[in-house]
Amino acid sequence: MTVMEETEGAAARKRVEGKVAIVTGAGQVDGPGIGTGKATSILLARHGARVVLVDREPERAEVTRKEIEQAGGIAAVLAGDVTRPSDCERMTQTAVDTFGRLDILVNNVGVSTPGSVVDTSEETWDQMIDINLKSVYLVSRFAIPAMAATGGGSIVNISSIGALRSIGFVAYSAAKGGLISLSREMAAQHGHLGIRVNVVAPGSVQTPRTKGASEKLGTDLEAVARRARAALPLGRTTRGTGWDIGYAVLFFASDESSWVSGQVLAVDGGQCATAPAVVLAAVELEAGG
Repeated sequence: MTVMEETEGAAARKRVEGKVAIVTGAGQVDGPGIGTGKATSILLARHGARVVLVDREPERAEVTRKEIEQAGGIAAVLAGDVTRPSDCERMTQTAVDTFGRLDILVNNVGVSTPGSVVDTSEETWDQMIDINLKSVYLVSRFAIPAMAATGGGSIVNISSIGALRSIGFVAYSAAKGGLISLSREMAAQHGHLGIRVNVVAPGSVQTPRTKGASEKLGTDLEAVARRARAALPLGRTTRGTGWDIGYAVLFFASDESSWVSGQVLAVDGGQCATAPAVVLAAVELEAGG
């Protein structure tokens, strides 16, 4: 267990006490580590929020709910697809009907596929935009009026280091870059309602999805870890996990960031201070050849 993996007993101060949150992609997929959605949901519940756990595969969210409730927290599971407007409306309605209000929205769903503009199909392009960008528009358009009705709230959108530098995933990176622009527009247009909108941009972190991503790139988890150790400023001393993303979300969700909106926080082990991942991979390949 790392320092960031706070024990249940250490959470004496409830940072989001009394608030109601929706977390999309709150389930846990197979693989080593903890996902960002699950970690975020657990931390929000541990700090006093009641959480609506949304996942297209509700059995995954049930795993998260059970852990929350075993620790004394409160959560409800909702099966929903963030690309369907009717499901997105139902997410907000469920929060209001079940818990009486909505204060926090975490748009966490994301999928990725590597490729350039030359070898990315139009179908893949559309899928990346729909899931990673359009979904945030759909979920938020229903959540914002509910937040405004009770004095405001906090929206935290999960982008990617790919929005800030090249990672070799052109459609995914384009969508995540668009998410930052969308978030700033939302922050500007809805701030007068007491609604803050901020972005967390994860870098290379160990989650269950890392395994799938590494397989898509034709490598393995050890190679990913080795590259992180060599390339990231903090790579030799620590390894980012879903908990690190969850803590960044918790800050933006809490009143501790009440004067912060329209901002992007890269949680990346210093990755933005180094050469892009595609350059590092090319250097590694050249050295090996």
